[in-house]
Amino acid sequence: MRLMQEEMIGYGSEEEREMESSSSSCGGSIVELGFQEKKSMKVVVVGYALTSKKIKSFLQPKLEGLARNKGIFFVAIDQTRPLSDQGPFDIVLHKLSGKEWQQILEDYRLTHPEVTVLDPPGAIQLVYNRQSMLQDVADLDFSDAYGTVGVPKQLVIQKDPSSISDAVKKAGLTLPLVAKPLVAKSHELSLAYDEYSLGKLEPPLVLQEFVNHGGVLFKVYIVGDAIKVVRRFSLPDVSKRELSRSVGVFRFPRVSSAAQSADDADLDPCIAELPPRALLERLAKELRRRLGLHLFNLDMIREHGTKNRFYVIDINYFPGYGKMPEYEHIFTDFLLKLATSKYKKRSSCLP
Repeated sequence: MRLMQEEMIGYGSEEEREMESSSSSCGGSIVELGFQEKKSMKVVVVGYALTSKKIKSFLQPKLEGLARNKGIFFVAIDQTRPLSDQGPFDIVLHKLSGKEWQQILEDYRLTHPEVTVLDPPGAIQLVYNRQSMLQDVADLDFSDAYGTVGVPKQLVIQKDPSSISDAVKKAGLTLPLVAKPLVAKSHELSLAYDEYSLGKLEPPLVLQEFVNHGGVLFKVYIVGDAIKVVRRFSLPDVSKRELSRSVGVFRFPRVSSAAQSADDADLDPCIAELPPRALLERLAKELRRRLGLHLFNLDMIREHGTKNRFYVIDINYFPGYGKMPEYEHIFTDFLLKLATSKYKKRSSCLP
């Protein structure tokens, strides 16, 4: 049985992937190519502002080649020049930090409403902070015929490690506890087994109750309406016997980094079964609306011993799509659909 089993949800139709052939006087930069062989194709210009690491992992040759064949061109944004002087763009794709850059994008969104910015800086900041990251999932209180989706009980510690033990008791959290940095720009985490070791943790951080989940985590990648799910190894379950014998804080640099070695793992079907498709479709739709984001993933687990009790333990903005099977087709289809939708809205403003 292959662990890296996957499921595709929400592919757009062929009609949705085709660009409109007429132009609009409402603005935009979808223009005809100047090449003879693609005279009838329209261009979608995507300006990108990404870290060098993200460029390397995301803008791979296969993606750029497929994009060109579909009339999509990626253009690097020069951060030393005013953004309004560049382009024109149909879409701005970004993943940079810093308040100055956030303000530049917010100003650009106001002065260029015809351009789609992926995604709004304010919405992104909410998922960078683990105090607010899972709030929309908790507020959703998701439950349907296919299962329930919640979040583990958690506690935010801003400072003073010596007070953590008392705060945990007061909040009623149960050991072991997963400790994560408050700012979600690091994937490092720790597992604390006993209350005496809690003082060794370094605030600011979030403490989450550890939920046994069979050592398997579901990566739910979301690209607009499309969803891709893969399984990855996670932290192993902690038995009551192990908990009674274990002390200290164990640090893990990146829990799901061993995913590649899990392709041929033979797992219990009750653990390996993917979350129901209908559940993921509805959950993703609700979270896209509440978060105001197009590009993110959910780290989900199924509570061990249950069939349909799930927890979202993390949300990542613009995750490592380069590791997602078939991401090139999924992402280019998404960009075309987005540009087409924006173009049709602009066209509707014509008298």
